[in-house]
Amino acid sequence: MRIKDFQAFISERYEKTDRERGVPKTFMWFMEEVGELSTALASDDKANQVEEFADVLAWLCTLANISDVDLEKAIEKYTTKPVTGYKPK
Repeated sequence: MRIKDFQAFISERYEKTDRERGVPKTFMWFMEEVGELSTALASDDKANQVEEFADVLAWLCTLANISDVDLEKAIEKYTTKPVTGYKPK
């Protein structure tokens, strides 16, 4: 599945409710999932890590949808031109 397809899937299922909740509250949900991912990464529970990565991606798509951002277009900065602003190690 492409990112665009997953973002559309999330939109079809959740966007009405997500827009009603708004960006600030949705961002709080996203941050909660990031915290859960952090906890999962500190453990040896691979299944939980996989689940939390999926949750973070879904909530990122939700934020992008209600902010009218196409994630596939957004990542073109990494996929179609040289990346700037990072320091190689």
